[in-house]
Amino acid sequence: MEKKPFVTKEQLEEIIKQHPTPFHLYDEKGIRENAARLAEAFAWNKGYREYFAVKATPNPYLLKILKECGCGTDCSSATELMLSDAVGLSGHEIMFSSNDTPEGEFKLADDLGGIINLDDITHIPWVERELGRIPETISCRYNPGGLFQISNSIMDNPGDAKYGMTTEQMFEAFRILKSKGAREFGIHAFLASNTVTNEYYPVLAKILFEVAVRLHEETGVHIGFINLSGGIGVPYRPDQEPNDIMAIGEGVRKVYEEVLVPAGMGDVAIYTELGRFMLAPYGCLVSKVIHEKHTHKEYIGLDACAVNLMRPAMYGAYHHITVMGKEEKPCDHKYDVVGSLCENNDKFAIDRMLPEIEIGDLLVIHDTGAHGFSMGYNYNGKLRSAELLLKEDQTVQQIRRAETPQDYFATLDGCEMMKKYL
Repeated sequence: MEKKPFVTKEQLEEIIKQHPTPFHLYDEKGIRENAARLAEAFAWNKGYREYFAVKATPNPYLLKILKECGCGTDCSSATELMLSDAVGLSGHEIMFSSNDTPEGEFKLADDLGGIINLDDITHIPWVERELGRIPETISCRYNPGGLFQISNSIMDNPGDAKYGMTTEQMFEAFRILKSKGAREFGIHAFLASNTVTNEYYPVLAKILFEVAVRLHEETGVHIGFINLSGGIGVPYRPDQEPNDIMAIGEGVRKVYEEVLVPAGMGDVAIYTELGRFMLAPYGCLVSKVIHEKHTHKEYIGLDACAVNLMRPAMYGAYHHITVMGKEEKPCDHKYDVVGSLCENNDKFAIDRMLPEIEIGDLLVIHDTGAHGFSMGYNYNGKLRSAELLLKEDQTVQQIRRAETPQDYFATLDGCEMMKKYL
């Protein structure tokens, strides 16, 4: 698969006249088209809804686009709930899936009418205490433990994950919740991250559908929805084949008809909770080359650093890089592409073969539309970049300005020492 930027060098040269690098740039057209494909893939299920994982890209302008595409939001904190409220989402358009939940957040989710997705059986008394009742519609997060495998390949290790309830706890939780007034139940699970295979969702669905049938038969509860959560990945590397969302949707449909329909559960709604799949390919980090260094290795220094994109430093994650205007030139130079943090892991690429790079070149770092800006931080006093939206009409809108030193110092309330900067 060839990795091509969704923006041209000429467009970027015009953009940087108004918006200096580095910045994250998002592709509205791509976002809308992708959301439409997802909706089509699950159109067979009458109650289907995508709950975008806000943690992936918490920007209200982008959430509003997804809302217009029929998506709800999955929230894991009070501020993510506030963002959902701000863009006009309410009621069951909001899912609240938190863990180790701070006091007051269950109440905020309930005040907005959102569906509370319990991570642990011990959260039941917390919810009851905060709300004075148990909501009529409620969900529980399931963790079967052990290793999660597809065919002979180990995809992930749910047994080591901090999320979700055991099988025994799920049955006990449903019985308790039913006795306390819950009437509509949901099941949620997340067993593997960033899978690039069309098999993941159907295999996960079969596990959840079979548990749902048992829960229905043994506890008598009505299962209203099953949330397949996230986990559908994107091809960060050019040699990876992208997931086929239509094939994935069809695979889930087949399992639905094999397991749920014969059990008299053909009314169950299917929910997804995608973040990376929804936005990662439709965002990029644009940065300018400001230094080069020739020592034991060849280094290219950018005006961006790990505070703008943490994934390579934190996970050793691969992000493809395009040197704009040199797409047709041979990749015959080996570089470490680095930022300016006082940390040796502040590298966007290690021993990456690229065209010859010169100071002033513009680099596009691909697939940063999810878990890019959102994972930013301020180490070394670095300031987070702007976020821009390339709209469908090809105009550009700033949807978050770059931070300033005043922003960085703003929480030093009444600090006379910093007064000259505030």
